Amino acid sequence: MPRFYSRRGDDGSTGLLGRGRVPKHDLRPWAYGTVDEASAALGLAKSLLSSEDTCQVLTQVQHDLYHLMAEVAATIEEAKRFRTIDATHVEWLELQIEKYGGGLEAPTGFVSGGDTTSGAALDLARTIVRRSERLVAELQDEGGLSNPHLLQYLNRLSSLCFVLLLFEDHEAGIDHKNRTKGESG
Repeated sequence: MPRFYSRRGDDGSTGLLGRGRVPKHDLRPWAYGTVDEASAALGLAKSLLSSEDTCQVLTQVQHDLYHLMAEVAATIEEAKRFRTIDATHVEWLELQIEKYGGGLEAPTGFVSGGDTTSGAALDLARTIVRRSERLVAELQDEGGLSNPHLLQYLNRLSSLCFVLLLFEDHEAGIDHKNRTKGESG
């Protein structure tokens, strides 16, 4: 029977991609762990989406986040070996934002997810992506990362989550544009 545990982390440390271990509460595991949370939240959202096309977009995003997480989990000496996210990935997100946001009007007030289950899941994913962005930014500021496209990717991803929330709600007949500030469904 396979063992699904190693006991190596029982002392409160975790291994990095490359040589070395750090405390589980170190900034690097916080950062890549939060990217992992974002991917899980996107998986939940994906299971609730109304469009197969948007599901495929989130599947690609989860694939990208796997690579982003690997670079964040790597030691600074090994990071280039795991580098995959570049300007083309950021541009792809921008194209998705334009594609799904192009037919929508910008809301005039505050939008809180919850009018649709899929929109609520996307809103949750958006907030987790924002948290991961803050942690990756801190790690970069401390010299632990050198790829500027990681932050750009996470920044665009949070925008995509918001646009997909609006798209999902629009598909369900929810009109955020004509709501007043603070009004909910």
